[in-house]
Amino acid sequence: MNVELLISGKSAAAKGNRTFNRINPYNQQIASTVASASLDDALTAVAAAHAAFEPWAVIGPHERRKLLLKAADLMEMRLQDFVAITIAETGATGGWAGFNVTVAAKMLREAASMTTQISGEIIPTEKSGSLSMVVRQPVGVCLGIAPWNAAVILGTRAVAMPLACGNPVILKASEMCPATHMMIGQVLNDAGLPPGVVNVITNAPEDAGKVVEALVRAPEVKRVNFTGSTKVGRIIAKLCAEELKPSLLELGGKAPFIVLDDANMEGAVNGAVFGAYMNMGQICMSTERIIVTESIADQFVSALAEKASSLPAGDPTDTNVLGALVSQEAAEKMEEIIADAVGKGAELISGGGRRGSVVEATVLDHVTADMRIYHEESFGPVKPVIRVEDAEEAIRVANDTEYGLSASLYSQNIPQALKLAARIKSGICHINGPTVADEPQMPFGGMKSSGWGRFGGKAAVAEFTDLRWLTIEDATQRFPF
Repeated sequence: MNVELLISGKSAAAKGNRTFNRINPYNQQIASTVASASLDDALTAVAAAHAAFEPWAVIGPHERRKLLLKAADLMEMRLQDFVAITIAETGATGGWAGFNVTVAAKMLREAASMTTQISGEIIPTEKSGSLSMVVRQPVGVCLGIAPWNAAVILGTRAVAMPLACGNPVILKASEMCPATHMMIGQVLNDAGLPPGVVNVITNAPEDAGKVVEALVRAPEVKRVNFTGSTKVGRIIAKLCAEELKPSLLELGGKAPFIVLDDANMEGAVNGAVFGAYMNMGQICMSTERIIVTESIADQFVSALAEKASSLPAGDPTDTNVLGALVSQEAAEKMEEIIADAVGKGAELISGGGRRGSVVEATVLDHVTADMRIYHEESFGPVKPVIRVEDAEEAIRVANDTEYGLSASLYSQNIPQALKLAARIKSGICHINGPTVADEPQMPFGGMKSSGWGRFGGKAAVAEFTDLRWLTIEDATQRFPF
């Protein structure tokens, strides 16, 4: 598949016709040949978005709603195209790719519903005869930088609410799924959004740093949202701070999955397996630490290992639950993590095998704090079980991480579970549900090294608008001098 840039409503080759190839991580064939943007190309996209700002900002909310709803319909109509290219570029299974399209279409519809909910308020003022109000207004060009792991969901999330709020957007596509992200731009463009309102930039991996810096530093760019690793998030945050630009960051995670003595065993096992192995564990919310009280640990771990061992892994175009990891390097990292844990006393009770970029669903028992997998985000299908004495120790271990995105807690004592959930330092916590969950209307984001700000619904309106205080006063009012 050949991919060009999308600037001002038109496809365009990169300067000098530079391209790069994205390689299929499963079969090592070329998945897409993609335009490799230069700094000039990036700044051309900025100029196109800036020129589109004022006309788009004054378009009525129902017109914006109509266009976003049409884009959602087009996205669903092109589901099979999205699935095919997502599998080819990222190694994801067809089920995960299709789920991405379904949720992304919902995100567009949720954003469409918010166009008439961007409201202000009247605030009482000390000045007699005056009206004091607070309003929200579009900010200008919004830059969205999206990752590959939930390509359609996160690429769409990066632009949907900014557009609903009246802002033009630039989507900086991931080098790992450039064609998939470009399809999002094409869907919005084909839905009839005016030229320049949606722009998509693709770049070769070696150019990522300088392209991102040019986009962030461009004076016309007023907001930046980034989803990806904490390491890169710190770089984005620093660039934004230097330019005094607000940023919305959704970064890494090390989600705890707590199973207490009174948990529903079958439900907990099912929730752990889903949260741990959906998309091969390559989700920011993926279950990364399974924390089990000692009294039920043997029973739980036995059932967990049995279910994990039953999950087929292989060709992502087949009916396997686990497909390929995004790269050979990611698969090799899983072997390194397993070797480190086993070498320090962990017990490999399920999986552990690797064939190229395919890694089996793996469970490591008796994991301790001196092992890499205890602290390090694995971002793969290798999961640790950490045994604890009681609920108090479970909370301590859950919070023993720099991250704070998602968490789960299984217990049939709901009053106690609510009290414990309040003590977990994470932006999201599910009681008797898996760590992996997403609904477009929910405030989505983390704490600590998992980032700041919130995507989703009304919470996102605050991220992509300026809050202004306006007054209408008596021109004949008196002053003390």
